[in-house]
Amino acid sequence: MCYGPGMLSTRAEPRLTLSPRLAYAHVAAVIGLVLFASSTPSPLYGTYRALWGFSPVVLTLVYATYAIGVLAALLVAGRVSDEAGRRPVLLVALAALMGASVLFMSAGSVGWLFAARAVQGLATGLVLGAASAALLDLHPRRDPAGAGLTNGVVSAGGLGLGGLVSAILVQVVPAPRVTPYAVLLVLFAVAFAGALVMPEPVAARRRPRLTPQRPSIPAVARRPFFLAALGVVSSWSIGGLFLSLGPTLAATLFHTGNHIVAGLSVFALAGSGAAAQLAFGRTPAWLAASAGSFALALGTILIVFSASDGSPALYWTGSVVAGAGFGLAFLGGLRALSAAIPPAHRAQVMSAFYIVAYAAISVPAILAGVLVTPLGLETTFEVFGSVVAAIALLVAFEAWRTRPVVRPALAHV
Repeated sequence: MCYGPGMLSTRAEPRLTLSPRLAYAHVAAVIGLVLFASSTPSPLYGTYRALWGFSPVVLTLVYATYAIGVLAALLVAGRVSDEAGRRPVLLVALAALMGASVLFMSAGSVGWLFAARAVQGLATGLVLGAASAALLDLHPRRDPAGAGLTNGVVSAGGLGLGGLVSAILVQVVPAPRVTPYAVLLVLFAVAFAGALVMPEPVAARRRPRLTPQRPSIPAVARRPFFLAALGVVSSWSIGGLFLSLGPTLAATLFHTGNHIVAGLSVFALAGSGAAAQLAFGRTPAWLAASAGSFALALGTILIVFSASDGSPALYWTGSVVAGAGFGLAFLGGLRALSAAIPPAHRAQVMSAFYIVAYAAISVPAILAGVLVTPLGLETTFEVFGSVVAAIALLVAFEAWRTRPVVRPALAHV
């Protein structure tokens, strides 16, 4: 089997090796799967609190443990797959995610949750840097914009499906504290088997350096990175707000404790984000980031009004509008960035991108979890929703300013 020059390592590959097209699909599925797993525990937090009697602050710390793990892995090992290769990093991370699934299944106290989320966060950080870089390496047409679209769709889709599928399993199947993680364990085992036989895109490998590093962006990618950072700050901020308060707000508005309703609230946001990316995947990056951020602000304002008025209709409308904006804002920045990254810096730059993303998704969730007890659910959602909407409007304006300016030709005298 032949591949393009510089795409594969000169080392011997396994006898059975996935084609580049199948390897690309597999890596995309891995990105979706790790984000699917990240939202799987969300429907169970109420069950854990009732069972073990911990406070909302402790729940916030459990979430923070995951976010800190992701950020630590990106900061310490963000460039490791540029050095050691994509496949070894993916294998280590997927093995760790299988271990995290076993920890969740065995959890007998809140301490187990801290351990499981810490392992899950570290492994997720490794996967996101390596797999996002591998998408750029393995795209069948070597199309960075296409790789960015794939990354955006599977990220949003995985995030939404994880919460929804977990909610359905928790609601309808026996052993709700075990079954969702047993499903994850099987899926991660399949992903691990696929990673064993994927081709290695990094040709020149060397001993990796696991040292703390300041995120560094090559000069050629700095302007696209700025646009991508703006898009991910606005889009993932609302994601963090939904993961922390969305299920509780949905339960309050619909006067039900049904886990599926809570899962649908997250899916409405992320699912409409994935659909918007598929529908407008080739929109210019600056326009997608600007229009998406504006839609995100509008949808968030509708959700804030739903919290104050107790209106389920406003809540669903706002979720879909904000979700579409979420998808477009994320995609616009990611597409521009994917096209500008030099091959030797792909994992390093994508890791820096996800550092911004996880800071954006974790800080609102952590602060909201701390403040919801003294302020109350509605007030907390109104305050944080208003801040997210303001940030999104600022991002829309800044993204608009990055549009290409066509200068009129000088008239000949």
